[in-house]
Amino acid sequence: MLNTTQVRLVVPCDLEMVDLLGQGDHLLKLIEDQFESDISVRGNEVSITGESGEAQGVSALLAELIALVQKGERLTPDSVDRAIEMLKRGECSPSSVFSDVLVAHRGKTIRPKTAGQKHYVDAIRRNTVTFGIGPAGTGKTYLAMAMAVDSLKKKEVGRIILTRPAVEAGERLGFLPGSLSEKVDPYLRPLYDALFDMMDIEKSQALTERGVIEVAPLAFMRGRTLNDSFVILDEAQNTSPEQMKMFLTRLGFGSKVVITGDITQVDLAGGKSGLKEVRAILDGVKDVEFVELNSRDVVRHRLVQRIVTAYGEYEEKKAQASDD
Repeated sequence: MLNTTQVRLVVPCDLEMVDLLGQGDHLLKLIEDQFESDISVRGNEVSITGESGEAQGVSALLAELIALVQKGERLTPDSVDRAIEMLKRGECSPSSVFSDVLVAHRGKTIRPKTAGQKHYVDAIRRNTVTFGIGPAGTGKTYLAMAMAVDSLKKKEVGRIILTRPAVEAGERLGFLPGSLSEKVDPYLRPLYDALFDMMDIEKSQALTERGVIEVAPLAFMRGRTLNDSFVILDEAQNTSPEQMKMFLTRLGFGSKVVITGDITQVDLAGGKSGLKEVRAILDGVKDVEFVELNSRDVVRHRLVQRIVTAYGEYEEKKAQASDD
């Protein structure tokens, strides 16, 4: 027979219960759906009755949610769902993840939303060179951009440099029609989109004109030394080993580098991906860290998580079949 217990939790009087439990208790109902324990609320007291370990877990969850509300965070079904997942997996404190605000712009806050994303952000803080590797929707580029904007605002760096390989053009941009800007814009547009989410367009354009923010194809990095910069290389799975080495050796003093990519989405027409090779070369090198993000870190529609997982399982089965 299971060891049943009752845990009581008193919610601070200065906290509105609707902020914790949601309108019509919809957040409470979400929690009840995830656990077997019985949860009852009377005034500002919550009673949890159930198997001892789970009842303690529900109490810990509510304590984390209370801490978030007290910090001014607005709870949503998505944030509560992710908090439950983190605690069930024993990954980390949800309040430490959700309260880590990287950039606030026009009422919108950008922060990690999963334990994996928090680990990624902390790795960028710790290291000079960080690799963020994982599927689409895990926030690799977006969070790196937020860290870059934050570093610029704090004057930790003097400029931001954003680059990615223009694979579809083979980086032979001179053969494309139009001005340089017209040639490279289709490849760099995702970087601009992320930047405009964190900074007014007028300000980012002014900083671009002054050279404080630079967005350029990878080919334009050759022969340079990048000092006092926060540098992001996006879509790095589409670099050759030679391009990866070229890029990494651009690192100058006072700079930080983040390299992002998805090794399952290589668009190179033949040849080896520099992102696949570099881990074997640099793994274990001091001040360099590789962070793996996965389907649990996808922060788009929940269906995207399931799609990414399904594709991963399919590729794994296909690889096993080819080995047999």
